[in-house]
Amino acid sequence: MQFQIARDALLKPLQLVSGIVERRGTLPVLSNLLLELKGDQLTLTSSNQELELSARVTVSDAATEGKITAPARKLSDICRALPEDAEILLAMDGPRLQVKSGRSSFTLATLPAEDFPKLANEIDAIALTVNQGELAGLLASTSFAMAAKDFRPYLNGMLLEVDEESLRAVATDGHRLALHTLKVPSNAREKQRMILPRRSALELARLLQEGDDPVTLSGGANHFRAQMSDCTLVSQLVNSRYADYERVIPRNGTNSFVGNCAELRHACQRAAILFSEKYQIASFQLGNSEFKVVARNPEQEFSEESVSVEYQGDPIEIGFNVGYLVDVFAAINSEKVKMELSDANSAVLIEPVENYGASFVVSPSRL
Repeated sequence: MQFQIARDALLKPLQLVSGIVERRGTLPVLSNLLLELKGDQLTLTSSNQELELSARVTVSDAATEGKITAPARKLSDICRALPEDAEILLAMDGPRLQVKSGRSSFTLATLPAEDFPKLANEIDAIALTVNQGELAGLLASTSFAMAAKDFRPYLNGMLLEVDEESLRAVATDGHRLALHTLKVPSNAREKQRMILPRRSALELARLLQEGDDPVTLSGGANHFRAQMSDCTLVSQLVNSRYADYERVIPRNGTNSFVGNCAELRHACQRAAILFSEKYQIASFQLGNSEFKVVARNPEQEFSEESVSVEYQGDPIEIGFNVGYLVDVFAAINSEKVKMELSDANSAVLIEPVENYGASFVVSPSRL
């Protein structure tokens, strides 16, 4: 394998795929990238055996096709350290990879391409195409609600539901829930469910660009694939059954109010100043045209915030983790937000007034 490429052209795909590389993994080859050259197309692939990322780039001078694995971190560091206008020559020299640019020369150890573990190439059962910008918005409005280290595997991921007319993402950590639905056609003849691991969902969000460029989503019983023009993400799915999330969404609450989303978020953020990471429970008092946030911490420090809202019902006082509400308000892309609940012991349903398919649920906390 031998080819030449501009430094900036190589750096972008290197950065796209290097984020999941394991530095101290059980398999030494997982610290490497798989480099495959076919014609003038170079494909760089990384894997952690659960998630696989591939990026494609056109080289300027392809002399010999081939494939090999090379150290990801060292190759990235070399590329970043070279001048911006540098041209890089990569060539195999027996079991070593030569990297040359100007008067700089590096010789890197390699491992055989056959040792690199590739995720099983299963048959896709469903497929749909969506704008990258729309998918990025869907992930941004739901991913924050995923659990990080819950003993229930399905909570440490995101549910993707696909039917003939829509794509829905659902995430919950047991205390809050976020869902977002996009109207987009697919080839699914019946509802299909896939649980994407947390790491895979976050990596997919990182890869997406704002705008109308398409991304094709597909999947089967054990895998999920997102394919863009210059990169591909393949992930194993969480082998678990997702809970019946519809059952916990409170509908037809007897008390509701409308407020400015930014004002509510800022009030909660200021209230959170007094709290530690372990304790963030504030009192939320809903009265005549007013939503009050009262924060007290174990040091007996005190703060009070008041926001004007559209509400004419009976007074209600309820406790919430203020951080959960900040996350929800930050995820809403609307000027006004509607909050609906039944009483001081019920979860609250939060939705943008200009509803674009997003809904959020936050459970109350004991004061």
